[in-house]
Order: sequence, then C-alpha cells, then structure tokens
Amino acid sequence: MGIYGHLETNPRAAAEGRPGGYVRPSALLRRILSPIAVALGGKTVLQVRGRKSGKVLKVPMDPPFEWNGSRYLVSPRGETHWARNLRAAGEADLRAGGALEHLRVVELQGVDRDAVVRAYASTITCNCRKSMELLPDPADHPVFRIEPPGA
Repeated sequence: MGIYGHLETNPRAAAEGRPGGYVRPSALLRRILSPIAVALGGKTVLQVRGRKSGKVLKVPMDPPFEWNGSRYLVSPRGETHWARNLRAAGEADLRAGGALEHLRVVELQGVDRDAVVRAYASTITCNCRKSMELLPDPADHPVFRIEPPGA
C-alpha cells in the first residue's frame, strides 16, 4: 500500500449508480500526518459538518482550484468523506493563512465537472497526481463550485 494509499470501491455507491472509486490514504497519512498539518495551521483546512455525526471535521487540503473566473474544490481521491459531507451540507468553512471563509457550494455534474477535472489534472503537481492516475475517469472526482458571497 505505501504511504500514499490504495484504491477502494464503495459498493453502495455503485449500487446507487454513482461512481464509487476512492483512493484511501494510508494510516500514517490519516492518523499522523494530516492531524499534524491541521494543528500546525500551515495548510488550507476545510471544516465541514459530518453527514452522520454532525461534528465539524477538519481536513487539510490544497487551496481551491481557480479556473475561468471561478473557484472549485476538487476531490482528487474520489468519493472521499469530505466530499460526501460537503455534498450533504452544501456549505463549509475554509481556513487559509489565518483567515476563515464561509463557503456555499454547488456540486457540478456531467460536462461541467469533466471540464474542471481535466483542467485541474493538467495543473496539479502534488501527490494528488497519483490519485488522478488511479481514478482516470472525471466522473470519479466530485467537484464543487464555490459560490460568490451573496449569490
């Protein structure tokens, strides 16, 4: 498996007709490195309410992807918990550089999602590239457009 993780499928999602691919991070990344990144505050952190627990969960991530005048949150690992939580909540907070921003999001589907995923995949240089290679179908990557304030 290695430090980065391995590919899993979500049978329930497949049964519901949704993509179910997910690159599960290793235990080292999940239990040690990500909590350290959140605690140190050096990474962008998405704070989203859990769809089942109701607790606010903190997930370190890359800053929003900016493309064609809009900002997006793209899930390079596929159907992650943060993506499913954000889908259910429709809103979250994003902490970056000490600033806290409240976000309202709309999930993209079809050709709109595919275009953003392709643009995102062509620009990333982080470890996310490996996930994109493991999940090459754009439909496997949830994409959320960040709505402008007051929209």
